[in-house]
Amino acid sequence: MRILGLDPSLSSTGWGVIDVQGNRLRYVADGFIPTDAKMPIEDRLAIIFQTLCEVIETYQPQEAAIEQTFLNTNPESSLKLSMARGVVILSAGYNHIPLYEFAPNKVKKALVGVGKANKDQVEMMVKILLPGCQPKNNDSSDALAMAITRSHYRTAAY
Repeated sequence: MRILGLDPSLSSTGWGVIDVQGNRLRYVADGFIPTDAKMPIEDRLAIIFQTLCEVIETYQPQEAAIEQTFLNTNPESSLKLSMARGVVILSAGYNHIPLYEFAPNKVKKALVGVGKANKDQVEMMVKILLPGCQPKNNDSSDALAMAITRSHYRTAAY
């Protein structure tokens, strides 16, 4: 099973791909999609969509995972995140890939064992669970964490 983890953001959408065989995980690839804040939003969203479609075509994942929406205190930030998230969800749907959503504390619990873990702890566990993996940045590390979370919950009723 090949799983694509996604971490949407208008400024830098992260992605990560892992292979799962039984309870064994193998790192395949990761990256991020930066966009220029000076560009029109429709162009930024198009870059995210087109790049994710290329990632999907290249790596052929069978499932994808994304974090559930959380509310920001800044309404403008929430709106921009929602737009990027919609495009990321669209890329999975457009390519007929089932998409699974997980609450942030469920991701932390799946990787670290506690729902209140910090980003450094999550990234350290990503590197431990995927030997040889050196995520490109925090966004790709978070995306790999999403893929790992999906692998943990594939057989569990969540």
